[in-house]
Amino acid sequence: MITVETSTHIARDERGVAWIDGKNVKVIEVILDHLAYGWSAEAIHEQQPQLSLAEIHSALAFYYDHTAELDDQIARQEKELAALRAATGGSPMQYRLRGLAKSR
Repeated sequence: MITVETSTHIARDERGVAWIDGKNVKVIEVILDHLAYGWSAEAIHEQQPQLSLAEIHSALAFYYDHTAELDDQIARQEKELAALRAATGGSPMQYRLRGLAKSR
């Protein structure tokens, strides 16, 4: 008899959001590091040492198993962020930086 042991390290909350089990890190946060910066699991571990390599690899595997769902979620978040930026017009710091750049 073969015994199969699995440990996904991933749990979904009541809203369906995937989290690394027992950590305060969403799977999508790990995925964004991977996609935006091209970071490997080892590089992500350097940036987030509280996560084990197994947890990071589980997050990556979860992404590849649910690519369409997570890509849609990323696109929605990008649209929401763009709308918020447009609505606020920028922070006071951004205005100061723009003013400094124009004065040079």
